[in-house]
Amino acid sequence: MITRIKDRWSDFALKRPGTAQFVVFFVLSNGITLLQLILMPLSRWIFGMTDLVSTDFQAFPIGNNVDGSQYFIFDYAAGALPNGGGGLAYFLAVQLTLLVAQVINFFAQRNITFKSNTSVWRAAFWYTLAYVVITFGAAALQGFYKVPIYELLITTWGLGAGGEIIADVITTIINAAISFWVFFPIFKVIFKREPEATAVETAAGVSSETPTSPEALPSSQATPSADGPDRNR
Repeated sequence: MITRIKDRWSDFALKRPGTAQFVVFFVLSNGITLLQLILMPLSRWIFGMTDLVSTDFQAFPIGNNVDGSQYFIFDYAAGALPNGGGGLAYFLAVQLTLLVAQVINFFAQRNITFKSNTSVWRAAFWYTLAYVVITFGAAALQGFYKVPIYELLITTWGLGAGGEIIADVITTIINAAISFWVFFPIFKVIFKREPEATAVETAAGVSSETPTSPEALPSSQATPSADGPDRNR
């Protein structure tokens, strides 16, 4: 059964390598998302027991909200959600979750999905750069949906702590979806697979030059004379 599935997958991968690559990327990405869904509530619970919840973390202002207040790319106002922004505790929980997930994702996608054999350090540099850019972009978008989602589930629907966990899951899925669609084309560029160096066919060359006539052989290997041994001995 398993052998048959592996054979069919191998045939499919040979016929449609691009599609097969995307399928593997999709499966691994969902595994990484599942890991994030576990880590995010756990990280928030751990950091939520510290005073960091009461510490503002608002950085990189880029304009104003609809109500005229300052809009920050990283907007984690002091205080527990939904009244506050989660403070520095929420920011660290998000970044720790993303960091762990992306480190695992880097090696899994490089070695399994794309089977890259180019410089791991060069790939790591571009991956880190892409990760920073995506983190800033995702954080900027989070300002539009984070607080409304938590307020809806915790306050409006009255789900309390359960609503907070559901909100964690929803925001994590949104972040994962952004990373999924942005990272795939980036991976296609940074995770290259170069053709393996072809072996020099020396064996065939040696075979074609092997002496075939007695004249070409060394004297020690020449065919004995038809007259037989020297009769003068």
